[in-house]
Amino acid sequence: MQIDAKTLLYGVIGDPIVHSLSPVMHNAAFAHTGINGAYLAFNVKDVTSAIAGIKGLGIKGMSVTIPHKISVMEYLDEIDEDAVKIGAVNTIINRDGKLFGFNSDCLGASSALLEKTDIKGKKVVMLGAGGAARAIGYGITSNGGDLTIFNILEDEGQALADDLNVDYFHLSEYNKIQCDILINATPIGMTPDIDNMPVPETVLNKDMVVMDVVYNPLKTKLLKEAEEIGCKTVDGVSMFVYQGVAQFESWTQTKAPVDIMRKTVLDALG
Repeated sequence: MQIDAKTLLYGVIGDPIVHSLSPVMHNAAFAHTGINGAYLAFNVKDVTSAIAGIKGLGIKGMSVTIPHKISVMEYLDEIDEDAVKIGAVNTIINRDGKLFGFNSDCLGASSALLEKTDIKGKKVVMLGAGGAARAIGYGITSNGGDLTIFNILEDEGQALADDLNVDYFHLSEYNKIQCDILINATPIGMTPDIDNMPVPETVLNKDMVVMDVVYNPLKTKLLKEAEEIGCKTVDGVSMFVYQGVAQFESWTQTKAPVDIMRKTVLDALG
């Protein structure tokens, strides 16, 4: 990669952000396609200042991750209709100083799941109700899945359940979980919290498909336990790569090198 005055700048904002593999994935894509771009990670606590920085520095595109996917929306000039329905934005495009927000998590999660299972008509339990969960839940219901939400924060969980017109239970009621597909959309199990899982292994059965949106580590404790009893599993890399592909193509109008992006992430995870 050669940085010069014509290099286009992209990045990701979040807190924490040190674990993010978005920089290695997107920079590999820029290098492979020959686009003069660079992608950096920014640990951001103050979203207002970050948005001003995007405009002031002419940053061409930005990924948004925990905990800013919802709060960032009020600072954008225009938001995609689906992202409005989801209630969260994970991608910003700078169009001549006007910031446009959309959500690629929905497509990423649906694409990852559909590699392993149908969604239509399946009973799906999702753990979590934050920004990523909003996108995943929207994707599940849009694909005809029968969704139920379990979450620790009642107001957050009930709000998402109301928005999607589905049922909500507190996560402490995990004994009520009966489903075909179980999705962890919380950060529980993410590095460095690798010894924890959002529900006990007694919830799992061999007929489930178990998906974890956490991609670092590649095999969370939840996925390890699920594999041991014979579940089909979907790791966070698939969703992460597919959402990144959608971001890259929206920013550059260039077909993303999917295999290169996936290999780069897997290599980085060891």
